[in-house]
Amino acid sequence: MQPHDFWQAIHPPASFESHPADGHRGFYPAEFEDGRQLCLPIRELADGEHALASLIINQASFAVEEALCEGLAEKVRCFEPEVVVGLPTLGLTLASGTAKKLGLSRYVPLGTSRKFWYREELSVPMTSITSPEQSKRLYIDPRMLPLIENRRVLLVDDVISSGRSISAALKLLASCGICPVAIGVAMVQTMAWKEKLAALDPRWPERVVGVLRTPRLRRTAAGGWSPE
Repeated sequence: MQPHDFWQAIHPPASFESHPADGHRGFYPAEFEDGRQLCLPIRELADGEHALASLIINQASFAVEEALCEGLAEKVRCFEPEVVVGLPTLGLTLASGTAKKLGLSRYVPLGTSRKFWYREELSVPMTSITSPEQSKRLYIDPRMLPLIENRRVLLVDDVISSGRSISAALKLLASCGICPVAIGVAMVQTMAWKEKLAALDPRWPERVVGVLRTPRLRRTAAGGWSPE
């Protein structure tokens, strides 16, 4: 597959082998609960021995984006969310679409660009696994607070991997007196995030809801990639 071909189509169940003997090559077929598959490019990590499956939702086709939003909305409906809060940047696409699928009229975006009316006490430092060296601050628009106060909040990001971005958002919301009822993501990437979230509150890992799940991959002797 060419780089621009990824995230463009959802394939029928069993279109690709889930556990090929010599490992996955070029892409990893992540599966929806009903068995449908989405091919994700494999990104080799710096050590040369491990890799991750990548999802960039704002480069996905509308059909894939809609399927992810619909899948997440169905999974979180039991939490009865009243408002969706989205994490920048890629989480905003998923948050907006999921809010629509839940029948809500709007969502609340967090941001990393400071507007002149923002307040520094309504911000926290944030890094992510895709930009670990870029320290920035995560803000909430103070004018949005009335929309989330005393409401059942669903916090949404595109992917949870290291847990750093989600942890920052949880700290920011906590400073506003907000405790989300659940955390929704398009993809749960490895389980490295669990310890980070559990350090904030042991209940958080149980409240993470994902549409797709992908493991950390290790290079095989044959040159492919298999779940670690």
